[in-house]
Amino acid sequence: MTTWNLTETMHHVLICNGSSCMRKGGEEVTQAIREEITALDLDNRIHTTRTRCNGRCKDACVVVVYPEGVWYKAGTPELAKEIVQGHLIDGKVIEDSVIYTYEHEHFVAPEHSKSIVGIDKPQKSKV
Repeated sequence: MTTWNLTETMHHVLICNGSSCMRKGGEEVTQAIREEITALDLDNRIHTTRTRCNGRCKDACVVVVYPEGVWYKAGTPELAKEIVQGHLIDGKVIEDSVIYTYEHEHFVAPEHSKSIVGIDKPQKSKV
């Protein structure tokens, strides 16, 4: 297995490769992001990880950018490349595709989001 030196890494991109995302172009989105990063010679600055389910299946394909904590609905390879060029290079969030942003110690869904809110996680009873 490879052990990468991440000391120059500025962004970590989590690309959902769960079953729903894979059915909706997850492989193509993954490859588009990775190819764009390589083409722009940013491999040392941007690290990508394929994940399993990120829990937002209705928003497939889900791409999460850290350290900002921005969750995207990245349904096409073209949008995936726009995330690399716009967000990761220029620092501009691609507002039309945002599911959540991280603000004030929790995630917030933008008011204009077309994504569903989703179900609440069950509360554990205090005994």
